[in-house]
Amino acid sequence: QLYRDARECLTLLSQRLGSQKFFFGDSPASLDAFVFSRLAPLLKAKLPNGKLQQHLKSLQNLCNYCTSILSLYFPWDGGETHP
Repeated sequence: QLYRDARECLTLLSQRLGSQKFFFGDSPASLDAFVFSRLAPLLKAKLPNGKLQQHLKSLQNLCNYCTSILSLYFPWDGGETHP
């Protein structure tokens, strides 16, 4: 049941985001910070069970959303130390 609820939540987020850059238009809001903080680890981490991760990867707009935020606010490659 928990997996189905999480899958439904991802689907609803995808539908709400649609083709927008952020959830409320062209500028990020606190909701974007919250959603990104949950989606990015799910998208990028190696997980023992990847069912939910695979569902997220099938929602291209959410993947693009995470990639866009990562490149916009975290442009370094992770190999360097930044202030």
